[in-house]
Amino acid sequence: MNNNPTVLEIKLSSIEHNLNFFRSKLQNKTKILAVVKASGYGSDEVVVAHLLEKQNIDYFAVAYVDEGIALRKAGIKTPILVLHPQLENLSLLIQYKLEPNLYSKKIFLSFLDLIKKSDLERFPIHLKFNTGLNRLGFKNSDLDFLLSHLKSNDSFTIASIFSHLVASEDPNERDYTLDQINQFNEIANSFELSLGFKPMMHMTNTSGILNYPEAHFDMVRLGIGLYGFANDSQLNSQLENVISLKSVISQIHEIDKNESVGYNRGIIATHKMKTATIPVGHADGLFRSLGQGRIFVTVNNEKAPIIGNVCMDMIMIDVSDIQCDEGDQVIIFDSQQEVLKMAYQANTISYEILTTFSDRIKRISI
Repeated sequence: MNNNPTVLEIKLSSIEHNLNFFRSKLQNKTKILAVVKASGYGSDEVVVAHLLEKQNIDYFAVAYVDEGIALRKAGIKTPILVLHPQLENLSLLIQYKLEPNLYSKKIFLSFLDLIKKSDLERFPIHLKFNTGLNRLGFKNSDLDFLLSHLKSNDSFTIASIFSHLVASEDPNERDYTLDQINQFNEIANSFELSLGFKPMMHMTNTSGILNYPEAHFDMVRLGIGLYGFANDSQLNSQLENVISLKSVISQIHEIDKNESVGYNRGIIATHKMKTATIPVGHADGLFRSLGQGRIFVTVNNEKAPIIGNVCMDMIMIDVSDIQCDEGDQVIIFDSQQEVLKMAYQANTISYEILTTFSDRIKRISI
C-alpha cells in the first residue's frame, strides 16, 4: 500500500476537454492515435487508456512491448502500436496482439521470419520512414527492399506507414517541415504504384496537428496535447491542465539569524524565519536544480519559495509570512504555467518535467 502523502492528481475531465479540442481541428474521417507511453506522460497509462477507449479513440501508441502488455492485461481492446519494439520481445508482441513498428531491415526480416514460423496470416504491421529526424525508420533507398518483400505476402498486412516531424512547433523550420511532408507523400505514392493501394498514413504529432493540417492524412498522433500542452503559449490557454502534484507539511522550524537550512548550508538566514519541510525530493522527480528559490510552491493560497538545496526525499520552503500548520496541503504545481516555469528553471521542457515523477508518488484520478 502506498501511504505516501505526496500525490499526483490526474483530472480526467480535462483529458476529455483536450481530446475534444484537438478533434475539432480534424476532418470527421481523420483517426486519432493517442500516445500513452511513459506511463501516460507521467500520469497513469491504464487510467488514461480506459478513459480514451470510452471516447472511441482509434489507436494507442506505446514505446515498448511491456507497456502494451500492461494495457492488454488491464483489459484494453483498442489496437496498440508499439513504436520501438526490440528483437527479444517480438514473440510477446504477437502473444498479446500488439502491432509493431518495423523500422529497420533487421527487425523487419526477424519479424517476417517469426510470423511465418507461427503460421500467422495478415498480422498487422506498421512501417516507419525517416524523413529527417534520423532516429528510427527506413530511408527512401530502402523502398525496393521493402516492396520486394511486401508483394504477394499473406503473412502480414500493412496497417500503416508513418513518419515523424522534426520541428512542427517551430515556424523558423517551416521549409524543413514541408520538405518532410513532401518526402512522405512520395513514399506513399511509391507504395500505391507498386502494391496497388496506399496504406493508412500518419505523420503529425501534437504541434503538427495544429500547424500542418495538410499533413493530417488518415490519422494523427496526439501525445502531450492530451495532457494540456500545445507547445504554444496562446494555444495552451485553450487546453486544461491535467496533472497536479500535491503534498503536505511534515514539520515547521523556527530558524534564527545565521542558522543554515539543508545540505551544504544551502541557505543561511539573514533574519529570523520560519521554514516548512515537505516530503518530496529529487528521488521523486523534483529536480535538484529547482532549489535555491528558483520556483515557488503554494501553501494556503500563498506562494512559498523552495530554499536551500532539494534533498533526495524532501524540500524546505520559506513560510515566514504564511499562516500554516503541520499537515497543511502544499501544491507543487497545478497549472501549465507552473510546469513551464519549472521546465525553464531546470533548462528542460515540459515533457521531461511530467515524465520524471517516480512510482513512489501515488496517482489519484479525479
